[in-house]
Amino acid sequence: MPSSLPPSPPATASVAAPSEWIQRFAHLLPSQAHVLDVACGTGRHAAYLQGLGHRVTGIDRNPDALAQLPAGIQAVQADIENAAWPLPGQQFDAVVVTNYLWRPLWPQLLASVREGGVLLYETFVQGNEAYGRPSRPDFLLAPGELLQVCAGWHIVAYEHGLRTAPERVVQRIVAINARHAAPSPLPLMASTLPAHI
Repeated sequence: MPSSLPPSPPATASVAAPSEWIQRFAHLLPSQAHVLDVACGTGRHAAYLQGLGHRVTGIDRNPDALAQLPAGIQAVQADIENAAWPLPGQQFDAVVVTNYLWRPLWPQLLASVREGGVLLYETFVQGNEAYGRPSRPDFLLAPGELLQVCAGWHIVAYEHGLRTAPERVVQRIVAINARHAAPSPLPLMASTLPAHI
Protein backbone atom coordinates (compact mmCIF):
# COMPACT_ATOMS: atom_id res chain seq x y z
CA MET A 1 0.00 0.00 0.00
CA PRO A 2 1.64 3.29 -1.03
CA SER A 3 2.30 5.78 1.72
CA SER A 4 1.95 9.50 1.23
CA LEU A 5 5.10 11.51 1.76
CA PRO A 6 5.14 14.81 3.60
CA PRO A 7 5.66 17.78 1.29
CA SER A 8 9.25 18.63 0.53
CA PRO A 9 10.53 22.07 1.37
CA PRO A 10 11.69 24.18 -1.56
CA ALA A 11 14.77 22.62 -3.16
CA THR A 12 18.00 24.50 -3.57
CA ALA A 13 20.72 23.85 -6.08
CA SER A 14 23.31 23.08 -3.39
CA VAL A 15 21.28 20.53 -1.42
CA ALA A 16 20.62 17.03 -2.77
CA ALA A 17 17.20 15.45 -2.43
CA PRO A 18 16.54 13.75 0.91
CA SER A 19 16.41 9.99 1.19
CA GLU A 20 13.04 8.49 0.34
CA TRP A 21 13.34 6.49 3.59
CA ILE A 22 13.63 9.65 5.68
CA GLN A 23 10.76 11.28 3.81
CA ARG A 24 8.57 8.21 4.23
CA PHE A 25 8.90 8.11 8.01
CA ALA A 26 9.28 11.79 8.91
CA HIS A 27 5.63 11.73 10.01
CA LEU A 28 6.69 9.79 13.12
CA LEU A 29 8.42 12.87 14.52
CA PRO A 30 6.39 14.96 16.95
CA SER A 31 5.57 18.53 16.02
CA GLN A 32 8.61 20.81 16.29
CA ALA A 33 10.87 17.89 17.18
CA HIS A 34 14.54 18.35 18.05
CA VAL A 35 16.44 16.25 15.51
CA LEU A 36 20.10 15.24 15.35
CA ASP A 37 21.49 14.64 11.85
CA VAL A 38 24.74 12.66 12.21
CA ALA A 39 27.42 13.02 9.50
CA CYS A 40 25.06 15.56 7.95
CA GLY A 41 27.32 16.76 5.14
CA THR A 42 25.79 19.76 3.36
CA GLY A 43 22.46 19.11 5.04
CA ARG A 44 20.05 17.40 2.67
CA HIS A 45 18.16 15.85 5.59
CA ALA A 46 18.73 18.74 7.97
CA ALA A 47 17.22 21.15 5.44
CA TYR A 48 14.31 18.83 4.68
CA LEU A 49 13.45 18.34 8.35
CA GLN A 50 13.85 22.03 9.12
CA GLY A 51 11.43 22.69 6.27
CA LEU A 52 8.89 20.50 8.07
CA GLY A 53 9.14 22.71 11.13
CA HIS A 54 11.66 20.77 13.20
CA ARG A 55 14.65 22.12 15.13
CA VAL A 56 17.77 20.46 13.72
CA THR A 57 21.33 19.98 14.92
CA GLY A 58 23.81 18.69 12.35
CA ILE A 59 27.18 17.12 13.14
CA ASP A 60 29.96 16.72 10.61
CA ARG A 61 33.76 16.96 10.60
CA ASN A 62 33.88 18.98 7.36
CA PRO A 63 33.63 22.74 8.03
CA ASP A 64 33.06 23.49 4.33
CA ALA A 65 30.02 21.19 4.29
CA LEU A 66 28.66 22.69 7.52
CA ALA A 67 29.03 26.18 6.05
CA GLN A 68 26.39 25.21 3.47
CA LEU A 69 23.73 24.36 6.06
CA PRO A 70 20.66 26.59 5.90
CA ALA A 71 20.35 29.35 8.48
CA GLY A 72 18.77 28.20 11.71
CA ILE A 73 20.35 24.75 11.78
CA GLN A 74 22.78 24.29 14.65
CA ALA A 75 26.09 23.17 13.13
CA VAL A 76 28.51 21.15 15.25
CA GLN A 77 31.94 20.50 13.76
CA ALA A 78 33.44 17.39 15.31
CA ASP A 79 35.48 14.35 14.36
CA ILE A 80 33.14 11.81 15.94
CA GLU A 81 35.42 8.91 15.04
CA ASN A 82 38.57 10.22 16.75
CA ALA A 83 37.42 12.64 19.44
CA ALA A 84 34.95 12.76 22.30
CA TRP A 85 31.24 12.89 21.50
CA PRO A 86 30.46 16.62 21.17
CA LEU A 87 26.97 16.52 22.73
CA PRO A 88 27.40 14.54 25.97
CA GLY A 89 24.15 13.82 27.75
CA GLN A 90 21.96 15.48 25.12
CA GLN A 91 18.96 13.58 23.82
CA PHE A 92 16.80 14.19 20.77
CA ASP A 93 13.32 13.37 19.54
CA ALA A 94 14.94 11.77 16.50
CA VAL A 95 18.41 10.79 15.32
CA VAL A 96 18.96 10.52 11.56
CA VAL A 97 21.92 8.71 10.01
CA THR A 98 22.34 7.96 6.29
CA ASN A 99 25.26 6.61 4.28
CA TYR A 100 27.47 6.48 7.35
CA LEU A 101 28.74 3.70 9.58
CA TRP A 102 31.15 3.82 12.50
CA ARG A 103 30.33 0.93 14.81
CA PRO A 104 32.00 2.32 17.95
CA LEU A 105 29.31 5.05 17.91
CA TRP A 106 26.38 2.64 18.30
CA PRO A 107 26.04 3.13 22.09
CA GLN A 108 26.26 6.91 21.78
CA LEU A 109 23.76 7.11 18.92
CA LEU A 110 21.23 4.99 20.80
CA ALA A 111 21.75 6.97 23.99
CA SER A 112 21.06 10.17 22.05
CA VAL A 113 17.48 9.09 21.26
CA ARG A 114 15.14 10.08 24.07
CA GLU A 115 12.63 7.57 25.40
CA GLY A 116 9.83 7.44 22.84
CA GLY A 117 12.11 9.02 20.24
CA VAL A 118 12.92 7.67 16.79
CA LEU A 119 16.08 6.37 15.11
CA LEU A 120 16.02 6.62 11.31
CA TYR A 121 19.05 4.84 9.86
CA GLU A 122 20.01 3.89 6.31
CA THR A 123 23.41 2.83 5.01
CA PHE A 124 25.26 0.34 2.88
CA VAL A 125 25.34 -3.38 3.55
CA GLN A 126 27.42 -6.38 2.52
CA GLY A 127 26.88 -6.98 -1.20
CA ASN A 128 27.34 -3.32 -2.07
CA GLU A 129 30.93 -4.06 -3.11
CA ALA A 130 29.51 -5.53 -6.34
CA TYR A 131 28.15 -2.09 -7.25
CA GLY A 132 30.88 0.27 -6.09
CA ARG A 133 31.93 2.11 -2.97
CA PRO A 134 31.95 1.65 -0.10
CA SER A 135 33.33 -1.83 -0.46
CA ARG A 136 35.40 -2.29 2.72
CA PRO A 137 33.73 -4.53 5.34
CA ASP A 138 34.28 -1.85 8.01
CA PHE A 139 31.80 0.36 6.15
CA LEU A 140 29.22 -2.29 5.28
CA LEU A 141 26.54 -3.59 7.62
CA ALA A 142 26.16 -7.33 8.08
CA PRO A 143 22.78 -8.91 7.32
CA GLY A 144 20.36 -8.06 10.13
CA GLU A 145 22.89 -5.87 11.94
CA LEU A 146 20.51 -2.94 12.42
CA LEU A 147 17.95 -5.29 13.94
CA GLN A 148 20.56 -6.51 16.41
CA VAL A 149 21.64 -2.96 17.27
CA CYS A 150 18.03 -1.95 17.95
CA ALA A 151 17.12 -5.07 19.96
CA GLY A 152 14.55 -4.16 22.59
CA TRP A 153 13.24 -1.17 20.62
CA HIS A 154 9.93 -1.05 18.71
CA ILE A 155 10.84 -1.76 15.07
CA VAL A 156 8.52 0.28 12.88
CA ALA A 157 10.12 -0.74 9.57
CA TYR A 158 13.18 -2.60 8.33
CA GLU A 159 14.43 -3.27 4.82
CA HIS A 160 17.51 -4.86 3.30
CA GLY A 161 18.13 -5.12 -0.41
CA LEU A 162 19.08 -3.60 -3.74
CA ARG A 163 18.18 -0.03 -4.60
CA THR A 164 18.45 1.50 -8.05
CA ALA A 165 19.35 4.94 -9.44
CA PRO A 166 22.11 4.46 -8.47
CA GLU A 167 22.43 0.72 -7.86
CA ARG A 168 23.50 0.02 -4.29
CA VAL A 169 22.71 -2.47 -1.53
CA VAL A 170 21.37 -0.92 1.66
CA GLN A 171 19.88 -1.78 5.00
CA ARG A 172 17.56 0.62 6.75
CA ILE A 173 15.53 0.78 9.91
CA VAL A 174 13.06 2.95 11.77
CA ALA A 175 13.00 2.14 15.48
CA ILE A 176 11.37 3.76 18.49
CA ASN A 177 13.24 3.84 21.78
CA ALA A 178 10.63 2.15 23.91
CA ARG A 179 12.86 0.57 26.55
CA HIS A 180 11.09 2.48 29.33
CA ALA A 181 8.35 4.28 27.41
CA ALA A 182 4.71 3.40 27.06
CA PRO A 183 3.89 1.38 23.93
CA SER A 184 3.57 3.54 20.85
CA PRO A 185 0.00 4.38 19.86
CA LEU A 186 1.07 4.06 16.24
CA PRO A 187 0.47 0.77 14.44
CA LEU A 188 3.82 -0.84 13.70
CA MET A 189 4.65 -2.09 10.22
CA ALA A 190 5.90 -5.63 9.80
CA SER A 191 9.60 -5.91 9.22
CA THR A 192 10.42 -6.71 5.63
CA LEU A 193 13.32 -8.37 3.90
CA PRO A 194 12.69 -7.79 0.19
CA ALA A 195 15.20 -8.94 -2.38
CA HIS A 196 14.74 -5.65 -4.19
CA ILE A 197 13.58 -2.50 -2.40
